[in-house]
Amino acid sequence: MQLEKSKMVVIIVTGSVGTGKTTLAKFLADKLKYKYIDVTTFIKEKNLSEGFDKEKDCLIVDENKLAKELEKEVAKLNCDVIIDSHMSHYMDSKKVDRCFVTKCDLGVLRERLKERGYSENKIKDNLEAEIFNVCLEEAIENGHKPILIETSKGLSEEVIKLLQH
Repeated sequence: MQLEKSKMVVIIVTGSVGTGKTTLAKFLADKLKYKYIDVTTFIKEKNLSEGFDKEKDCLIVDENKLAKELEKEVAKLNCDVIIDSHMSHYMDSKKVDRCFVTKCDLGVLRERLKERGYSENKIKDNLEAEIFNVCLEEAIENGHKPILIETSKGLSEEVIKLLQH
C-alpha cells in the first residue's frame, strides 16, 4: 500500500459490528508498523460515553465529539495510525488517508454475533446495519472514498495482496 510519507498517515477501518474490523485493523497495524487505536477502549479511557443504552446493549457516544477527540489524539501521537471502530468514519475525511469498510455475508455475520453471545435483538440490529450498508453510506456521506473489504472467509490472500500494495 503506497501512501504519501511526507506526513503521518491515518487509516480508518469501519463496518458493522462483527464484520472483521478488528482483524483487519490489527493486521494492517502489524504489517505497516502503525499505532493501533481501539476506539471502544479510547472512549472508556477518555470518558467520552454519555451513558449506556440497555435496550441496545451499547455505550451512548456523540459521534461528532468522538471524531474531534480522535483527531486531537492523532495530532498528539504524531505518528502513523490505524483507527478501529464502526464510528471511525465520522472523522473529517480531509484528515484521513484511507478508509476501509469491512463487509460480511449475513449468515457468517449472524454466526459471529451468536458466538459473541449477543441477544437476538442486538443480532437483528447489527444484521440490519449490514443489510442497509450503514457504515458504508455514512462514510460516503462524510466524504470518505471507502475501499470495501470482504471478510466472510477471513482475510483471504487476495485481500492481503491488495492491502500490501
